[in-house]
Amino acid sequence: MQRFNQIKQNALKNWKTITNSSLPVIYIGTASCGRAAGALKTLEAIQGTLQELNQPAYILQVGCIGPCYLEPLMDIQLPGKPRISYSKVTPEKAHKILQAALVGDDLSPSLAVGHFGDKEFTKETGIPPFFDLAMLKPQVRIILRNCGFIDPENLDHYLAHDGYAGFMNALEKGPTGVIEEVKESGLRGRGGAGFPTYKKWEICRNAEGEDKYVICNADEGDPGAFMNRSLIEGDPHAVLEGMLIAGYAIGANHGYVYVRAEYPLAVLRLGKAIQQMRQAGLLGIDILGSGFNFDINVKEGAGAFVCGEETAMIASLEGERGMPRPRPPFPAEKGLNGMPTLINNTETFGILPNVLRKGGKWFSQFGTKGNSGTKTFSLVGKARHTGLIEVPLGMTLRQIVFDIGGGTIKPFKAVQTGGPLGGCLSATHLDTPVDYENMRASGSIMGSGGLIVLDESTCIVDLARYFLTFSECESCGKCTPCRIGSRILLETLEKIARGEGVDEDLDVLYRVADTMQRTALCGAGQTAPNPVLTTLKYFMNEYQTHIHGRYCPAGVCTELFEYRIIPEKCPGCGRCAQVCSSDAIYGKKKEPYSIDTEKCIRCRSCYEVCKFDAIVPVPVSQPMKVEVTL
Repeated sequence: MQRFNQIKQNALKNWKTITNSSLPVIYIGTASCGRAAGALKTLEAIQGTLQELNQPAYILQVGCIGPCYLEPLMDIQLPGKPRISYSKVTPEKAHKILQAALVGDDLSPSLAVGHFGDKEFTKETGIPPFFDLAMLKPQVRIILRNCGFIDPENLDHYLAHDGYAGFMNALEKGPTGVIEEVKESGLRGRGGAGFPTYKKWEICRNAEGEDKYVICNADEGDPGAFMNRSLIEGDPHAVLEGMLIAGYAIGANHGYVYVRAEYPLAVLRLGKAIQQMRQAGLLGIDILGSGFNFDINVKEGAGAFVCGEETAMIASLEGERGMPRPRPPFPAEKGLNGMPTLINNTETFGILPNVLRKGGKWFSQFGTKGNSGTKTFSLVGKARHTGLIEVPLGMTLRQIVFDIGGGTIKPFKAVQTGGPLGGCLSATHLDTPVDYENMRASGSIMGSGGLIVLDESTCIVDLARYFLTFSECESCGKCTPCRIGSRILLETLEKIARGEGVDEDLDVLYRVADTMQRTALCGAGQTAPNPVLTTLKYFMNEYQTHIHGRYCPAGVCTELFEYRIIPEKCPGCGRCAQVCSSDAIYGKKKEPYSIDTEKCIRCRSCYEVCKFDAIVPVPVSQPMKVEVTL
């Protein structure tokens, strides 16, 4: 314990050396979202500019702070001044900002998006507080408190921000005291089912077995979801500390992080964090003299979506093909190697250090009764402000989509919650509180936190087809309802999208979906029909239009429409012709263009670039109606 206290004191000293330094501190977001936007090239430009100016500085590579639509994000903190954030920083822009700031002491307010200081600084410069941005102001950061603020590969940074204080409190409370604290917090599993966390822990602690295991389910496979990846990339020690607390509470000696191999940066940072824990005496035999023995290993999954299901994950860890097993027995009683096994989602473990650090009562003040705390979501799709968000449970979809997400450019149409196993909710559900019960009552699920915003350019039939394509492909094939049912649903949707649908196909969709829900072996098969059932329930008119009108109003199902140009709206700019890959668009500058429907491959390129709404999808062979004023 004395050695660890010394390590923590040194960590705090090292952090203060950076933040109180007479040198500039430069933060650059190099998580996956930042890298995808070009952050590593921006980092090279930062290093090159500092060398050019002969200016020493601290450079911290941090995780995703949230607003991915602003990436790459670069922050500068000059000595004695607040940290200033700049968005969409290209290498050229980085060079310009750094030269102005380091040579002329010019913070370039016109290029800044926010600062991390007090209100007085806003009066001086006109730069608003970063967390007053529309996307960030309604959020509450508990799980993501360190993301974007610390170097995730540096244990000192985590320790300097109360890292492992939750585990230290756990050692003082004892295993039963820890479980009581978790119970008081009201924390429910963030993997989607919402099972009370303390209850699963109690079952596992009381189960008999020579060994007990803790598994972190980081097998995040939903299209458009990146909450777990971002948390691990931005704050891996928070997740590992949560596992340490859970292992101590249930009496386990072994822990595994089951993470997707498609997350190489997350895997790398987990590996480094585990190594740092071992060196600091936070893993191994007799941790901090407590008599508690615990170690953690990383298992890379091969990308099977079904391995997010508990029993399939256990099979994969045991070296078998990832396929679900009948339950009961549940893993908490008989799991990995036949021993009691606690499985929680990445976010659940990431929350726990905060619960043990500040107390269950403190945590329960956020959210609503029965749905306490906050939840992270990946807000993607047609929202203006996309990225990683954290909000109290109970916030409405309207607040998330419009207040945080900034709404949509084209009229809002729907929001898909819970990923491929969730549901598609219409505008009538925008005032629905986002919690476990209300999402389930609407026919959807909250899931692990995927939120896809859709506008009028989305075809609902095509959306259901997309998610069924995913579910059918990812079915492990073990049970007939899922293996055959998902295939029938997909083929029926494809038939409707081709314009060959009949009314009887709707009955087929209902019957097969009902059978899957009642008889599939695991949660993946039971919830796979959700996108079909919710779109049928809330968007039946689009199915009817596809079947009876042989038309796709969104202009997505290519066999059910053709593009036409409205002459009165076309100014003859020629942008549509420039992007047309099949030479189907012709005309003269400053005169209305035309489309050769025989050549057109309906790739949407012209539709997307037209700023005048002059290109519209119409039913095949429908004559264009032109209004003539005499």
